[in-house]
Amino acid sequence: MFIPCRRAILASLALSAAALLAQAQEPAASPPPPAEPPAAEPAAIPPAHSRRPFVFLIRGTVFDLQGLSVPGAELHVRRSGEKRFHWDTYANSRGEFALRVPPGNQYEVVVQCKSFSDAAQPVNAANGLDEESLVFHMAPAPGRKK
Repeated sequence: MFIPCRRAILASLALSAAALLAQAQEPAASPPPPAEPPAAEPAAIPPAHSRRPFVFLIRGTVFDLQGLSVPGAELHVRRSGEKRFHWDTYANSRGEFALRVPPGNQYEVVVQCKSFSDAAQPVNAANGLDEESLVFHMAPAPGRKK
């Protein structure tokens, strides 16, 4: 009784293997013809929340009259004609700064630092460029030794 079961299993395995071999020897169906590429769509406009509203870069360096950097100088930016400052930053250890503001306006950059007189420069962000570099040479405050 043990032998006939083994023969039945072996016979079914042989038949399955023969069927697989027969399928493997049949020629494969030819691949479908390539589809035409879809018509090019116009570039999609990114959603409003992904657009960066600040695209004009104001950058520069703050020096004293001897040409040494002034680290920690405070920079305040406002639109020309306004009293209130809207953007603030500090100069790094090498006296460098960078600040992004909306394009299309006139701005005033004011630098303040202890022991120095305030300095200001205008910036035209409506000139079609995407950045402007400034250099400030800070004079000692009146009444201070040079």
